Amino acid sequence: MVMLIDTSPRLRAPAEQVSQPWQALAQYLASHGHALALDPAPRQFSGGLANLNYLLDIDGREAVLRRPPMGTLPPGAYDMGREFGILQRLSAGFDLVPQGIHLCEDASVMGAPFQIIEYRRGFAVGAQLPESLCGVAEVGQRLANALIGVLVRLHRVDPAALGLDTLGRPEGFLARSVAGWRKRAHLATQGTETPLIEELGAWLERHLVPDGPATLLHNDMKLDNILFDGDTLAPTAVLDWDQGTRGDGLFDLATTLSYWTEPDDPPALHALRQMPTANGGFPSREWAAQTYARAMGRDLSDFRFYRVLAMYKLAVIFYQLHDRYRRGATNDARYAAFGTLADGLLDAAHLVALGRLF
Repeated sequence: MVMLIDTSPRLRAPAEQVSQPWQALAQYLASHGHALALDPAPRQFSGGLANLNYLLDIDGREAVLRRPPMGTLPPGAYDMGREFGILQRLSAGFDLVPQGIHLCEDASVMGAPFQIIEYRRGFAVGAQLPESLCGVAEVGQRLANALIGVLVRLHRVDPAALGLDTLGRPEGFLARSVAGWRKRAHLATQGTETPLIEELGAWLERHLVPDGPATLLHNDMKLDNILFDGDTLAPTAVLDWDQGTRGDGLFDLATTLSYWTEPDDPPALHALRQMPTANGGFPSREWAAQTYARAMGRDLSDFRFYRVLAMYKLAVIFYQLHDRYRRGATNDARYAAFGTLADGLLDAAHLVALGRLF
C-alpha cells in the first residue's frame, strides 16, 4: 500500500517564534567556513517543550540548529556537547541517527551553546494520527511495530564498536536514577504540597532491583521522536538524543510505555497527549512489553519497578516545566497546567505501584 503523507517541516508562524541573533550566527559560521542563508531567515519548528529547534539553510542544504530553552536551566541539563558527541558516534553505526555538522560551546554567540545537525525529511506522529492515516487498516499496529522495532534495534547496537562504551555509568544506574529523580522532584515542587512524591520515592527505594544488561538508551523514545517515510511508514530518523546514555534497557522500554495511553486509562494519561495509542487500533502496553521482552530475551518479573520509576520521572519533568512557568522563565500558556498534570501522573504511578495499572 502506498500512502502519500506530507513530509514538509512543521514550522511556527514568524510572529510566534523565539527570536535568535541570526546575524551574529552568520558571522560566527562564516569564520568556521560555513555559509548561513538569512533570506529567508531561519524558521523555528513547531512542537516541543524544551530545546529550541530551527530549520536553517547552511552551505546550500537544509540543517537543524538546536539550542537549549531560554532562561535559567537546571544544572547539567540540555548539554549540547554531550548530545553532539552521541550523534557523531552513533550515526556511524545506527542509520536512523542524523549526523552532527557543527558544535559551538561558546555561549557568547547565541546566548547558549548550540549544535547544527543533519536535517532528515519525514513525518512524526504526535497526539493524533495524521488525517490521511485515519481509518487505514492496521495503521496503529504498524506504527507500534515500528516503535518497538526501533527500540530493539537501538538496544542491539554494540556501544564499544562505536566508541560509546564510556558513555554514562551503567553500574548503579537504577539506584542513581531513583535518588536523582527524588532530588529533582523536591527541587521542582518547593512551596507546593505533593505528598505522593515522598511516598512513591520511598516505594522505589524499597523495591529497587539490580541493574539489568546495559544497552544504549534514548530515554525519550516515542512516536514524535521518530520520523517516518511519507509513502512507506518506514522510520527515517530518530531525534532528540540529549538524554542518551547507557543503562538497563527495560527503563527505556518503561519510558516509552509511560506515554502509551489506553482507552480506560486515568484522565491524566489522556491529558498527556503524547501518542495516539488510545485510538486507531494500537495494541496495549502489555503487548509492547511482551514483544520487546521476546526480542531482547528479557524477564519482566520486576517490570513494575521500571514502570513506576518512569512514571515518577515523567511527573517530575512536568513539575520542572511548571516550575519554570511559576518563576517567570517562560510565558508559554501550556506550562500553566503542568503542575496539575504532574499530580495526575503521580496518581497514575501510584496505581502502577499498587498493581492496578500495567
